[in-house]
Amino acid sequence: MTLKVYTSLLLLFLVNSVWTRTVRQVYDELDPEHWSHYTSECPRECFCPPSFPNALYCDNKGLKEIPVIPARIWYLYLQNNLIETVSEKPFVNATHLRWINLNKNKITNNGIESGVLSKLKRLLYLFLEDNELEEVPAPLPVGLEQLRLARNKISRIPEGVFSNLENLTMLDLHHNSLLDSALQSDTFQGLNNLMQLNIAKNSLKKMPSSIPANTLQLFLDNNSIEVIPENYFSAIPKVTFLRLNYNKLSDDGIPPNGFNVSSILDLQLSHNQLTKIPPFNAHLEHLHLDHNRIKSVNGTQICPVSIAIAEDYGLYGNTPRLRYLRLDGNEIQPPIPLDIMICFRLLQAVVI
Repeated sequence: MTLKVYTSLLLLFLVNSVWTRTVRQVYDELDPEHWSHYTSECPRECFCPPSFPNALYCDNKGLKEIPVIPARIWYLYLQNNLIETVSEKPFVNATHLRWINLNKNKITNNGIESGVLSKLKRLLYLFLEDNELEEVPAPLPVGLEQLRLARNKISRIPEGVFSNLENLTMLDLHHNSLLDSALQSDTFQGLNNLMQLNIAKNSLKKMPSSIPANTLQLFLDNNSIEVIPENYFSAIPKVTFLRLNYNKLSDDGIPPNGFNVSSILDLQLSHNQLTKIPPFNAHLEHLHLDHNRIKSVNGTQICPVSIAIAEDYGLYGNTPRLRYLRLDGNEIQPPIPLDIMICFRLLQAVVI
């Protein structure tokens, strides 16, 4: 289980570099006599590296509009400019685009021409972080694999905007203005292959409903969530990394077995209002509970199996898998109780 999860995550986070390196190797073999042709097509405001002719670097140029994109371009870098509009004209010939980085511009929803994004049929990665968007742009290219919309002003998600994005694996909406009302029961419908959902730093008071079933990473830090509904994680049976730091969770807001979920390997509950350690599954490997209101820790009580059984299992048996436990910022005084060490034989670090 653990190996399978980490393999999937490796694909999610490293595919960009592997893919780029592969393409670079292909184009490194181009005959130098063709480089002048690529240079002549290059917009004068941008840089076209001869050794990587399918990439166009127009970042940090003070641009107010997107230049005409040559047909050969796969990777387009337009971040850190003053661009306000995304119109169809610059992309007429750019039918091979896979990657667009428009981070840190001044793009609004009104500035995006209707249908311009959905016409980019081969686009896989779309970065629109640090702009002036007030809602998720629509319609979107159906082949998208990553959509990054962090640090905008998004408070609305149009109905059905994600319904055809079956290939999307990462959706980043953190640091926006989303309220509970923006996340309806069908908001994420269609995201059948989503692996990472980031809704941290919004204004949520409730756990979002209808999270895609294949989600591995769910980030909800820096909201105002108070309650975990009963059996909430049964609908997302593959969730592995769960972050709920900086919320308003108390002991009463967590069901008795709310986090006793075998798929969760990394659980982060830092900066909440807990006075005791909630029950968790023996498969859990990392637990962050720093900066709560916990006064004491009892290994016998929190051990996922009985202490007697834990002793009998020994180092190579079916012992609880906890390796990292963070408890600093509470009211716990050292030393570490002996029963903690007896239960969690694989524990490598305890921070008090």
